[in-house]
This record gives sequence, structure tokens and C-alpha cells, in this order.
Amino acid sequence: MLRLPAPVYAQIIGHCLHGLPDEACGLLAGDPATGSVVVSYPTRNVADSAKLYTVDPGDHLRADRDAEERGIEIIGVFHSHTHTDAYPSPTDVAQAPDPGWHYVVVSLRDTHPAVRSYRIRGDLVDEEPVVVEPR
Repeated sequence: MLRLPAPVYAQIIGHCLHGLPDEACGLLAGDPATGSVVVSYPTRNVADSAKLYTVDPGDHLRADRDAEERGIEIIGVFHSHTHTDAYPSPTDVAQAPDPGWHYVVVSLRDTHPAVRSYRIRGDLVDEEPVVVEPR
């Protein structure tokens, strides 16, 4: 289960909409034991693509350092799909860097964004519930 504070949920969707027409991406940090996100780090998509994303390595490093200073860890990544479902593509699955991470996909295909999260271990993709918690 992935737990997102409402402000983080709103930030993720806002960053994805701002990234149009390209995919947008970012990192999530929090408690790996509970899946509770504390902060999101919107990052640049250095792929500059509507079909692919690559988190800017410098942004990733800054997020890692900030999370460490807060005593939390990077526990996931989010990115948008501009014209398809909120489901990991074969490229997303092949490039999933950490089996312990949460992989959030935001579909912008419809009027209202769809946010779903997955655990990816090898070729196995399991959807997990996303709980948006008020703060």
C-alpha cells in the first residue's frame, strides 16, 4: 500500500500536468516499512519525450541528499502517461531500478488524471492500493 498526503498527491498531479506535452517524473521519499510518503521531489525529464522518462541524475542526487537529511529514504518514482492508461509500459518494467520501490503512474489521457501504484519485481507487476491521506 502506498500512502500519499493530500498535498503530495496534488503536487504530483500538478507536476505531471505542467510537464505536458512530455511525460513528467519525480521521486517519492518516506518510510519504506509503511509505504508512507513524506515528500515528493518533482524532477526534470531529461528524455524530453512524450513516451519516455528519465529522471535527471542531478535532481535525483539532490533528492537523495535532502531525504537523507530528513531521515527518510527514496521509496519510489512517479511519472505520467500522456495518452495511455496508468499501467507500466514494457519500458517502465524493464527500467524499474529497485524491487523495493513504489512505481506510480499518472494517466493524463482522460479529463481527470488517474493515479495508480505498482510494485515491480523482475517481470512481475502487482498493483497496490493508493491511499490519499488528508493533512
